[in-house]
Amino acid sequence: MTEPYKGILPIAPTIFQENGDLDIEGNKRVMDLMVDQGVDGICTLANFSEQFLLTDEERDQVMRLSLEQVAGRVPVIVTTSHFSTRIAAARAKAAADAGAKMLMMMPPYHGALLKADEQGMIEHFKAVTDACGLPVILQDAPLSGVTMTVPFMIRLAKEVPLVRYFKIEVPGTANKLRALIEAGGDAVVGPFDGEEAITLMADLDAGATGTMTSAMIPDLIKPILAAHAAGDRKQAAALYSRVLPIINYENRQCGLRSAKAVMKEGGVIRSEAVRHPLTPLHPKTREGLIELACELDPLALRWGK
Repeated sequence: MTEPYKGILPIAPTIFQENGDLDIEGNKRVMDLMVDQGVDGICTLANFSEQFLLTDEERDQVMRLSLEQVAGRVPVIVTTSHFSTRIAAARAKAAADAGAKMLMMMPPYHGALLKADEQGMIEHFKAVTDACGLPVILQDAPLSGVTMTVPFMIRLAKEVPLVRYFKIEVPGTANKLRALIEAGGDAVVGPFDGEEAITLMADLDAGATGTMTSAMIPDLIKPILAAHAAGDRKQAAALYSRVLPIINYENRQCGLRSAKAVMKEGGVIRSEAVRHPLTPLHPKTREGLIELACELDPLALRWGK
């Protein structure tokens, strides 16, 4: 797939052994599963990948093994966020050199108080794109604590043209997407939603051309996008209603642990471990998740059996 990128570009989980070490084979199997799920691209090293729990060496290892295992079957997006412009640019160049097709980045922040102003953010993204020449999907999420207005994002897209994709996952996502699309025109190449597709129908109605979910059920979410794009909103809504209970359960109860739990149940990976200070799912919570998954029979639940 070439630009403009659209469709479903899920986040790959990072797989660990029970002792917390990277599970290299497990991570490779996840790449193969995701390709078989029919995804339109794979995003690595995102927040749902536990990127904040990886060393720099591990980040590089995960990036390279992901790109090598996918081997061009679908585009790979690499998350390269960092508060330091110098480090973000170096990560971006390494991703480009390794074969990534796009970057995902949050605005520069560190903790609750260290944030760049608007001019600083523009300079940050310009330095990153100058270093790599890749398109960027800007992640607008509460985690950063940075408020990015629609006028600012349009200014950023016009002053740094490689920032032309936007993943919006804030309260009122549909309204922000609609305003961004209307005001941005051709500068907004790819408006995406995220947050596990919890507001997918409203966001598609607002003009989103893709979504970045977890890797739990992308094979069941992709047909929703296809139906909506074909103008069959009734079918899209019916398909969405079927998967909404597990999307809600993932979003509100499990978070990034959901995909791993379903993959472990489906024999894709040997361990669903997360790194401390994250904690495993409570057994009852996990039981509820798997019960919902069994009703839907996604590929992740049977791929490894």
